[in-house]
Amino acid sequence: MILAAHRLAFGYPGRPIGSGVDLEISPGEVCCLLGPNGCGKTTLFKTLMGLLPAQGGEIRLGDRPLAAHGRREIARTIAWVPQAHVPPFPFTVRDVVLMGRTARLGPLAQPGDRDEEVVDSCLDGLGIADLAEADYTRISGGQRQLVLIARALAQEAALMVMDEPTASLDFGNQALLLSEVVRLAGRGLGILLSTHDPDQALAVATRVALMKDGRIVAAGEPADVLTGAGLSAVYDVPVEVERLSSGRAVCVPAVNPRSD
Repeated sequence: MILAAHRLAFGYPGRPIGSGVDLEISPGEVCCLLGPNGCGKTTLFKTLMGLLPAQGGEIRLGDRPLAAHGRREIARTIAWVPQAHVPPFPFTVRDVVLMGRTARLGPLAQPGDRDEEVVDSCLDGLGIADLAEADYTRISGGQRQLVLIARALAQEAALMVMDEPTASLDFGNQALLLSEVVRLAGRGLGILLSTHDPDQALAVATRVALMKDGRIVAAGEPADVLTGAGLSAVYDVPVEVERLSSGRAVCVPAVNPRSD
């Protein structure tokens, strides 16, 4: 199942955000989208999933236009991990993750043993099984982010869209999440995620896209796209890409001390 956008224009009524976007997510791929705050990444993601109507161009899911798929079909195919979420009621962590099974249930159906097993597996895989009965509104922001990822995993979708999934996580949980992303891609999932850390993209991505002012300004393999010149142009700060003795590349912004 491939999700593809061609010459996509997106935004809100009376407020266009971006245009001319070509992007494709295929099974087994990790595509990382990088760009400064306000460039349109979240709005693009919501449009790709049909949560916002496209303002031009085309989005296809598989061999059909996205609009030809029902909401349940889309939910069975694309899982969504937003940046932040606080529910209006104090659901338990287990209940929040179980919500990811909704698209797999029939009308008025109740979750069964299979659904409970999937939830347990998702909680275990992310190391948060001990939070299962905790009040979701009373855990830390980083823990809530892991719960949202577990909820998306419970959908058992072929594609996953993740909006800055490491933003609230500490260093150890960032490493855990990135390892999970690589593992899921190895199982055949297609993953599109945004990040502000080009080093994360260098570590896990098979393809990278740089976004600025609502447009994709560069896309391709990480080593070709994540260059000092490319990152400097997107973020408007000097960036150098250095290669360590291990062979791994790291991105280093220039930091100039203040002169009084």
